[in-house]
Amino acid sequence: NWIIWFPIIGMVAIAFIPRDKEDVIKITAAVATGLQLLLTLVLWQNYDAGDGGMQFMVRAEWIPSFNITYILGVDGLSLPMAILTALLCFIGVFVSWNINKAVKGYFALFLLLDTGIMGVFLSMDFFLFYIFWEVMLLPMYFLIAIWGHENRAYAATKFFLFTQISGLLMLFAILSLVYFNYQATGVITFDYFELQNASLDPDVAWWLMLGFFVAFITKLPSVPVHTWLPDAHTQAPTAGSVILAGILLKTGGYGVIRFAVGLFPEASQDFATVGMLLGALSIVYGGYMAYSQSDFKRLVAYSSVAHMGFLLLGVYAFYEIAMQGAVVTMIAHGLPAAALFMMAGALQQRLHSRELSKMGGLWVLAPRMGAMILFFVVASVGMPGLCNFVGEILALLGAFQAHVPLTIVATIGIVAAVVYGLSLMQR
Repeated sequence: NWIIWFPIIGMVAIAFIPRDKEDVIKITAAVATGLQLLLTLVLWQNYDAGDGGMQFMVRAEWIPSFNITYILGVDGLSLPMAILTALLCFIGVFVSWNINKAVKGYFALFLLLDTGIMGVFLSMDFFLFYIFWEVMLLPMYFLIAIWGHENRAYAATKFFLFTQISGLLMLFAILSLVYFNYQATGVITFDYFELQNASLDPDVAWWLMLGFFVAFITKLPSVPVHTWLPDAHTQAPTAGSVILAGILLKTGGYGVIRFAVGLFPEASQDFATVGMLLGALSIVYGGYMAYSQSDFKRLVAYSSVAHMGFLLLGVYAFYEIAMQGAVVTMIAHGLPAAALFMMAGALQQRLHSRELSKMGGLWVLAPRMGAMILFFVVASVGMPGLCNFVGEILALLGAFQAHVPLTIVATIGIVAAVVYGLSLMQR
């Protein structure tokens, strides 16, 4: 409870701080996210890794007439995502320290976004989950539309339309699942654990799974519903890009694992080849598009499409090692991608440009910045010994057992990642 609501307490506190006290507003945001990070680390410390079920559960009656319950909990999938969210939101406050336009509004929206994302990872009631899902979209829309760069209005609108339409599709799938479960049992419930055991007609289950799948791969994003991502990443303020790449995309991956596959395992297995195909296409297409970019932020944005392809590949291989690879990829990608967006933002602030052609000779003038970019680029492309390598190699090892030709195609994507990474450094 405290992990979710600390940022809201910070947001309410900011509402009472005068507009001209900008440093106090920033410090309040830092304290709220810092306490949240501290609590997630305490949660991690007390988490029993040997217990595969839900832990630290909070359960309270909320809307009894519809049997809607306030349920929170963590397991081995949501705990690392909660820690990543708290870490990147804390860092995001400091990345935003030089914001000087409508500071009060910016940090209030940033803390609301933090609560929305954390709620998505921790809520175990569908109604509660959907509320947090919607809460997550609005602050990001305004952060891009008000504090973004030159084409911010276009990018924000595109982001909102894609995510809102896919969100409505997910709402339809949730309500349909509740209805079909009600027909079978006579009980209305939005409880994830009860709906997990819903007895559904195989054809109905397939269509419901597809509704969840399309909604979540739009957020992931996967080819062909990825087109909102490069614009949103490029036009967002630096902290917005950090949260988008580091966490927001992962809500899509989390949804695919928890809901599309978790609720409909048989329907998902029937759909496995299509899931792996979309993953392999995303890897190759994302890598090709990243190589052809001249804009630093746009290059990193397309690389995120490629990395999220490994997630789909691993999940739909239906081997334990591949699923572990997918989860590791979700966490691992968030760190170098967020760092590269921070570096891109730092360079844009100094050079007033994101064009790589205007960054030639940077190493001579800023060797420490160059060394940091090099480190995060090799981490991003999957250098053995660094984080992305672990997730991607596990996903590929599992996928190879499920579908050899698609795994070979995906492996070509790893070569593409090295090419665009080295091209970025060379330019």
